Amino acid sequence: MLVSALAALAIVAIFAVRGAPSGHDFQFHGAMWLEVANQWRQGILLPRWAEWANWGFGEPRFIFYPPLSWMLGAALGLVAGWKLAAGSFVVAAQTLAGVSMFALARRTLARRAALFAAFAYTANPYTLLVVYLRSDFAEELAAAIFPLLLLTLSDLAEAGESRAAARHAGRFALVFAAIWLCNAPAGVLASYSAALLFGWMSLRARSWRPLLLGAGGIGLGFGISAFYLIPAVYEQRWVRIGEALSSGLRPSENFLFTSINDPEHNVFNWIASATAAGMILIAGAAGVVAHRKAESGAEKKQWQGLMLIAAAATALMIPISSALWRFLPELKYLQFPWRWMLVLAVPFAYFLAAAMRGRFGWVWGVLFLVTAGSTGTMHVKHTWWDADDIPTLQEAIEQGQGYEGVDEYDTVGDDRTDLPQNAPRAQILPVTRTQRFPETRLHEERWTAEEKVLTVTLREEAQLKMRLLNYPAWRVKIDGHGIRPAASEETVATVLPLSPGTHRIEVKFGRTTDRTAGIVVSGLALFAVLVLLWAEGRPLLARP
Repeated sequence: MLVSALAALAIVAIFAVRGAPSGHDFQFHGAMWLEVANQWRQGILLPRWAEWANWGFGEPRFIFYPPLSWMLGAALGLVAGWKLAAGSFVVAAQTLAGVSMFALARRTLARRAALFAAFAYTANPYTLLVVYLRSDFAEELAAAIFPLLLLTLSDLAEAGESRAAARHAGRFALVFAAIWLCNAPAGVLASYSAALLFGWMSLRARSWRPLLLGAGGIGLGFGISAFYLIPAVYEQRWVRIGEALSSGLRPSENFLFTSINDPEHNVFNWIASATAAGMILIAGAAGVVAHRKAESGAEKKQWQGLMLIAAAATALMIPISSALWRFLPELKYLQFPWRWMLVLAVPFAYFLAAAMRGRFGWVWGVLFLVTAGSTGTMHVKHTWWDADDIPTLQEAIEQGQGYEGVDEYDTVGDDRTDLPQNAPRAQILPVTRTQRFPETRLHEERWTAEEKVLTVTLREEAQLKMRLLNYPAWRVKIDGHGIRPAASEETVATVLPLSPGTHRIEVKFGRTTDRTAGIVVSGLALFAVLVLLWAEGRPLLARP
């Protein structure tokens, strides 16, 4: 932990001088952290609706984006302060990354080599790319857990007796679910990596047992994360999820050293490609040396599995794999083939540590330090430094202005670019264009992220237009009677028809059937895992 924490502190040392780097996704994650902190103050423990996105019209961002990273970011912001939130997140995630890698490497390597593996994984080139240029905190947190996935996967595939298999299945399922609950693209990487390794272990053992155990562990992992996955899959029909694959975001445009008609895209893709090429070359060379120095059967098995996923990750980053990106389920939603560096980083660190044994082993340590130092320097020079990102978002939320939304989370039929930036939260409008504006009294009793309660008094028929996107999960009651809201002509903002008189209007973000089903499945899967772990010290079937 000390080695990993020191490496993590070295990564964020420059933050003390320049502030946190404003990478591609910094504002996206920073906005989520602030939203979550505000909703916790409102008593909403698990947010589902991003209230201030789309200039206050909102979006269902938290339904589609896994919860662990934005909950951790919000907690760190509340405890450490928003200026230190990003740096604190990096230190926490990368310390966990090093500890995870140490746990994996220590199974087959000596303690000193495992410590170097932890150091190398904490500060591997892809991590530096993510921290300085991408600011994808969710992917960073998922990568911190990834070595534990390989560790529990190996334990499960090689489990002997049924009691040990049950215990290892429970542990693998928890780690697998944790990765999905950190970051969906990382979950896809974990799923394909696990399937590949379980299949290879079955072939090596000439037995279906590792494959069947793996399928059971993966199934339990999906079950635990069902409270997020089922709504995220089901409710895609209500948003423009296809925008996630718009121009510049398709796999075919992001293979290593691919150029398109976008100079800014090409510069970043060249940086990512150069980082990947360096990792591939070093991992390959260190892997050859590590194979020659392997001392035990367990280490050779470990080497084979890591070399397999390293080769697969390399192949999937180059155009030769384009057919797989088109046909394998959900693979296209990774968007960027170079994301497979997340998987490659584990064999990269392990092979370097394994190759360091012997007389000239120090050369590999020097090579890593030079590589990490040069790539880190390159990323620091090419990133954007804007210390006002979080304060600007805070001010926009406090003043009720909100911030820009995301295309793929916009509701079907809407174009978020048409939404006004300073719309009132609620306004009474005439029913027809020829009608004069009605005389009204409007009182807001309650207005939170997931509940709006208003009282309206009218002398004539009118309509209430709310600064709220018309999403199917919203439940509307007028005077206690449920109605289905309409949408305005120009956008999908919520519009309610009102008759003369005094009306009490309640708008709540309800629990849809898919969310209920996800909670039930997660509860059952978690109960099953707890039973498997409880059985660790007990026989599964008591004998007389």
